[in-house]
Amino acid sequence: MSKAFHRRKGGQFWQWLGPGMVTGAADDDPSGIATYSQAGAQIGNPILWTMLFTWPLMSAIQMVCAQIGRVTGRGVAANMRKWYGRRVALPLVLLLLISNVFNLGADIGAMGSAATLLFGGSAHIFAVCFTIVSLLLQVFIPYRKYANVLKWLTFVLLAYIGVIFFVRVNWREVLEATLIPTMSWNKSYMSTFVALLGTTISPYLFFWQSSQEVEEIRTHWKRHSLLSHPEQAPKALAWLRRDTLLGMGFSNLIAFFIILATAATLHAHGVTEIETASQAAEALRPLAGSLCFLLFSLGIIGTGLLAVPVLAGSAAFAVGEALLFRSSLEDKPSRAWRFYGVLIFSTLLGMGLIYIGLNPIRALFWSAVINGIISAPIMVVIMIMASRPNIMGEFTISRNWRWLGWAATAVMLVAVILFFLTL
Repeated sequence: MSKAFHRRKGGQFWQWLGPGMVTGAADDDPSGIATYSQAGAQIGNPILWTMLFTWPLMSAIQMVCAQIGRVTGRGVAANMRKWYGRRVALPLVLLLLISNVFNLGADIGAMGSAATLLFGGSAHIFAVCFTIVSLLLQVFIPYRKYANVLKWLTFVLLAYIGVIFFVRVNWREVLEATLIPTMSWNKSYMSTFVALLGTTISPYLFFWQSSQEVEEIRTHWKRHSLLSHPEQAPKALAWLRRDTLLGMGFSNLIAFFIILATAATLHAHGVTEIETASQAAEALRPLAGSLCFLLFSLGIIGTGLLAVPVLAGSAAFAVGEALLFRSSLEDKPSRAWRFYGVLIFSTLLGMGLIYIGLNPIRALFWSAVINGIISAPIMVVIMIMASRPNIMGEFTISRNWRWLGWAATAVMLVAVILFFLTL
């Protein structure tokens, strides 16, 4: 076949990697890596079933968010503000902002620690460098080019599949643990379960993906909101489904392998107290070898470079949409200065937490628990909006997605209630 054919096919595949893939990959941030590592080390293979269980649930809620953005041409926060007013939108956005700032601090701190493990030197200096690089990319690169940077960073996550080649795995036991759910009604298991849900079904992803669908409309002149151009619906909605299912599947696949790797090494050798991503990487070195340690550590840095812009960006989009000021990564800072101001402020505030005593040992894990708790009320509002014809027109979510979306919401509510009952 000709080189032109391969280039065309490669370009088509690259176009398939849209906001859904970036959103899914950003879900496996250093906070998520720490949560998955702790789950694998503390509980082992019996927790693997959660990755298969959560895939359709997280796909459904992300599909709903993407469809809201594509249909209305407005993000989740903008629709909340328009249809339910400031009293509903602002408290939810404030909760998101607080959660994201702590998550940013935890992720930046984890990146700094991972870099210190690899290269030596000060974790704080590395943290500052990573923060500066991330901000420069977001502020000075237009969205169309920046989106490609984020797409390339998703491939860093393949490192965690590579880790499996350096550890011994009982695949029969893994298959049984994946297909047969097991539950333990104790505080340790329930807090881990809620943390896993909070990591895989994270509120910042709701706002990010819907806002990125709006950005795609702004930056591609042929794309429009489906309310104004309903003829685009069949192709657009099919693309959303494919992109979201692929992105969330990729996210959970990587999470599955992180749990599996730490279960096969750390848990198998009695190492059950892993509370940061860098600690997991360091613990892997004597058990699985230096190359496994290298892959795990580089993955932390790469995923952090992907997740930090998503965390800061989702906060900026949510605040901008709720307060009705211009919000777009495609705009220059002079045109959207308040949007970039929120983005920069939240990132610097997150980094600043490292210097005022943020304990990275527990912050990473408990930030996931906080995400799990605040997701439920946000999901309720999102599901109501997506089901209303006066908001979505003829493009309200289908029955299957509606059932799965409400199932995801119910699971989050039940998990949070069980978590508090076990305290």
